[in-house]
Amino acid sequence: MQQKLFVWGYRLALAATVLACIVVVLGAFTRLSDAGLGCPDWPGCYGHMTWPTTDEHVATAEALFPETPVEHDKTWPEMVHRHFAGTLGLLILALTVLTWWRAGKTSERLPRGHTLGLLVLVIVQAAFGMWTVTLKLWPQVVTAHLLGGFATLSLLWLLVQRLGDKNWHLAEGVYTRVRALRPLVVVVLMLVVVQIALGGWTSSNYAALACTDFPTCHGEWWPAMDVARGFNLAQGIGPNYLGGLLEGEARTAIHMAHRLGALVVSVSVLLLVIRLLRIGKEAKVLGFTLLAVLLLQVSLGITNVAAHLPLPVAVAHNAGGALLLLVLVTLTHRVYSAQSTTACIKTE
Repeated sequence: MQQKLFVWGYRLALAATVLACIVVVLGAFTRLSDAGLGCPDWPGCYGHMTWPTTDEHVATAEALFPETPVEHDKTWPEMVHRHFAGTLGLLILALTVLTWWRAGKTSERLPRGHTLGLLVLVIVQAAFGMWTVTLKLWPQVVTAHLLGGFATLSLLWLLVQRLGDKNWHLAEGVYTRVRALRPLVVVVLMLVVVQIALGGWTSSNYAALACTDFPTCHGEWWPAMDVARGFNLAQGIGPNYLGGLLEGEARTAIHMAHRLGALVVSVSVLLLVIRLLRIGKEAKVLGFTLLAVLLLQVSLGITNVAAHLPLPVAVAHNAGGALLLLVLVTLTHRVYSAQSTTACIKTE
């Protein structure tokens, strides 16, 4: 019975991870299709649990919210995203209850704190989802909401690794080289998180098309930029930020910061890949995976600029960022949970 419950905990965590991936992609689609304010209220949409569809419902909705007429191409993405996110929250609640109940029935060490932290995070995420609407796409909240989504996905994937006992068992020489990778892996992981935050700030301030040429920007390697305004975190609450309020040079500063961040991340990831390829076969698999995801992500970023931000490519770029983060979470877990087979033999 205990083994069966353990398997179900793993399966539930895996299902929640898949659902979190869908939520992240739906969130990107909602944001990039300018549907973030498709519903002016929360948690419903013009007072509906889905969205107004009939002429009668639309007329009633527009009477209640005269300043925000119903736009069908924006209402459904927002509500579909909310429903998927709500389902994810319930799944994480079930996972938390299962883990804590199981911990009271067995002497096994289960990640109770991990699941409780996830539950708290998803509740905070719901609050940020509400503030995204009520504060009318305030960039600070939109960026924080995006980071919260990525954090939820990452912690769920880490939980899958822990519940599935996804550890490396390595010969002593390989184990020593893997341990030596720990500082570099953490640095690269942190750089990717910062780059994702820059991507969220770029998106929430509508700066993705501040530069429409590549590799230069406005035909210059270092265009005129207003860094102070571009990264002013004290922007006022109250205006409707749909479409962005910053001037051109401020948006250019944000865009260029994201480009420079991509360069730093690319160099650091390549350095990590080179180190991984010099170790055993287990590390080589993750090394080649990391390289492939990096090349895909860079290609999508360049395409976004060259093709003027086509929606499918922009959404894929967000998904690519999530995939890169998940590969690094996997690598971090493997590096820190790796065990030496020599040590295991001596223990036995």
